[in-house]
Amino acid sequence: MKKVYFKTFGCRTNLFDTQVMGENLKDFSATLEEQEADIIVINSCTVTNGADSAVRSYAKKMARLDKEVLFTGCGVKTQGKELFEKGFLKGVFGHDNKEKINALLQEKKRFFIDDNLENKHLDTTMVSEFVGKTRAFIKIQEGCDFDCNYCIIPSVRGRARSFEERKILEQVGLLCSKGVQEVVLTGTNVGSYGKDKESNIARLIKKLSQITGLKRIRIGSLEPNQINDEFLELLEEDFLEKHLHIALQHSHD
Repeated sequence: MKKVYFKTFGCRTNLFDTQVMGENLKDFSATLEEQEADIIVINSCTVTNGADSAVRSYAKKMARLDKEVLFTGCGVKTQGKELFEKGFLKGVFGHDNKEKINALLQEKKRFFIDDNLENKHLDTTMVSEFVGKTRAFIKIQEGCDFDCNYCIIPSVRGRARSFEERKILEQVGLLCSKGVQEVVLTGTNVGSYGKDKESNIARLIKKLSQITGLKRIRIGSLEPNQINDEFLELLEEDFLEKHLHIALQHSHD
């Protein structure tokens, strides 16, 4: 059985996406040792020039070591085509094909499958464990509707859409039954959670707090205008980490 090594660049959302791919391996085994892998799957980041450079260098290095390299993540839109055409990659596939990883790894010919961001894809895979960890990253939404001039992410992740509360609660419950005690809610734009589901981040957190075994909830980056009174009231609760990552680009008195 061929061994697969996942190299993850970038954010917590990418870390969860890598877990989704690992969960869908059926005819291959995942390894934590890069050197013993037959296949390298790069889950890329493109949020900065530095991220692009690091991803590009790693892909070229693995190709020179005669590894079979597959490429996914946010970098598909920005440099996937170039790396593929230069022969560094065996295959390229977008976000909406990560759950098909097992079939893609079996492809004999080189392939390039771009993202179809218009279909607003959301993964259905349930992650069964975060190996050796009592903290897990939980993706609660995907995409962003903000059009900030400095940010490329909406162009590579698509528009905002939220996972159903039911799926998130089931996912967290499953992981807590395996020993996870703390979850970090993550996504492209966490504060926008629920606007397409008649819910919001505060209501989701209240429901998560009722799950047996869950002791602590942390939250990814929030925009200042996404923090309302309902959310502020939760800061008095013991289950919510008293730390907020506020995305502040500029301000004035």
